[in-house]
Amino acid sequence: MRTIPSHSPAVLGLHHDTAVYIGRFQPFHNGHLALLNQALAIAPQVIVVIGSAHQARSPKNPFSWEERAEMIRLAVPEDERSRIDFLPVRDYYDEARWLKAVHDGVHALIAKRTDPRLGSIGLVGHFKDATSEYLQGFPGWRLHGVERIAAADGTALRDAFFACAPDDVDATLAALVGQAPSTTLGFLRAWSRLPLFGALAAEWRMLKGYHASWAGSPYPPVFVTVDAIVQCAGHVLLVRRGRAPGKGLYAVPGGFIEARETTYQSALRELREETQLHLLDASMRQCLRETAVFDHPDRSQRGRTITHAHHFDLGDRELPEVVAGDDAAAALWTPIGELNALEDQFLDDHFHMLDHFLGLTPR
Repeated sequence: MRTIPSHSPAVLGLHHDTAVYIGRFQPFHNGHLALLNQALAIAPQVIVVIGSAHQARSPKNPFSWEERAEMIRLAVPEDERSRIDFLPVRDYYDEARWLKAVHDGVHALIAKRTDPRLGSIGLVGHFKDATSEYLQGFPGWRLHGVERIAAADGTALRDAFFACAPDDVDATLAALVGQAPSTTLGFLRAWSRLPLFGALAAEWRMLKGYHASWAGSPYPPVFVTVDAIVQCAGHVLLVRRGRAPGKGLYAVPGGFIEARETTYQSALRELREETQLHLLDASMRQCLRETAVFDHPDRSQRGRTITHAHHFDLGDRELPEVVAGDDAAAALWTPIGELNALEDQFLDDHFHMLDHFLGLTPR
């Protein structure tokens, strides 16, 4: 007679071999904890997928994926922590690629277990809004839809956290006791003492003011921008931003389109203004390889921003001289082979624009 392992769902009275729970957890709050407890209740092993895993720190993504994993560990009883594995997944701004990355990552983690049988997989989540449609993208995984259990909201928590003065952190966190585990509040208290808290709080205030400046418009504005991806002799031209949002982060040269310009003309103008790269227009047209539109609704924290990116390949010539100008703090030719190591230092989706044209990550 076959012996049933003590960790199997048949012995534990659970429904699945593995439960999957996906979130950004910026930060981990009571609503997240309720869903995690549901995942722990239906399977002996849980895989927590941490989204936006390699984004640069920003008011929307202040905590690294490792910090978020630690918040989750701290909120769970110590004897339950061994039941949880973490899967960090980057933002691809491409739903098909993102779904494949989650699917393949979950299966890879299961394959590493002592008992690597795939078994039954349950997916725990709730339909908050249109952004939750991804829950329907995993055929073969049984979806356990859960009503929203707590009123806690990550955006509201971040707003309260960054709105407070450094001397008021304790009072602010005390007011959030009903919205996040005490371990999360303790983590935030310690994290607020780091130098980056002040910088992100200043950027949060800048973005709030930016949004307020057009809050009275009859329709939410849609911004149109341009970007230039310029490669040459195994390098790509980057700038370091000299002002918020994303001050100090890497970006490709670009900016807002002007009323009397085509997207191509704007891209060349922004390239010259930010890097002082001066090549003949005829040469640039010959080097233009591709254009692409990047229009994910969440690609920019400034608001709905659609960019037209232009990819230029200058060939193997000597690297042209560049000098930072306009709002760029630095302009630099960066080896393409070093870009992956810099992923968490790029503004918004600029790493993913480079990935689109240069093929930096596995397809």
